[in-house]
Amino acid sequence: MSAPEKFSVTPQTRVRRSPARASYERAPAHAILDEALVASVGFVRDGQPFVIPMAVARDGERLLLHAASSSRVGAVLRAGARICVTVTLLDGVVFARSAMHHSLNYRSVVIMGAATELTTAEEKLSALARLVDHVLPGRAGQCRPPDAVELKATSVFALAIEEASVKCRQGGPLDDKEDLALPYWAGVVPLVQRALPPVADAAHPPRVAMPDGLAAYTRGRGAEGP
Repeated sequence: MSAPEKFSVTPQTRVRRSPARASYERAPAHAILDEALVASVGFVRDGQPFVIPMAVARDGERLLLHAASSSRVGAVLRAGARICVTVTLLDGVVFARSAMHHSLNYRSVVIMGAATELTTAEEKLSALARLVDHVLPGRAGQCRPPDAVELKATSVFALAIEEASVKCRQGGPLDDKEDLALPYWAGVVPLVQRALPPVADAAHPPRVAMPDGLAAYTRGRGAEGP
């Protein structure tokens, strides 16, 4: 049975500030997650809030997370505590005529819930391969997989993408009408994430040719730009 096209709106995910920029549809959430390489994972332990950057990957309707087995975040996830995962992609800086209307163009998704630990070697290896392939499709088959020691030292978790919301801003400045005649420049500086040519390991030169697709590696909107 396929997942519904839209997320159920909860008090935690309902966007209250600029709700017109919000979406509760799965498709844009998936697109943002598939473009992103890093997410911020927020949790509370012993009354202290923490936000940890973490490499993530979407696997269907779940988000894969991983951490050192002995880490603080690993212990929190293993205990089943609720977390908040946020991904933001920055698309531009918006310059307005007034200081208050300067802004950013962005795409973001927030996911809440409790993650489930993947415990079998098969589950963990599959999830870790997905994390590697998220960075470069097919890469997991072009490198050594984790051995037993590495697998034991790594905890892997899956967070259902169910309690989520998307928020985006695009376009130019939204100046007040009375400010439009002011003698200040207004507009947008687009931002893109662009890969530079790959640099081979200088200390230990690879013994094989560069993998297919790596020379043309791209990431996100405008990646093909100058």
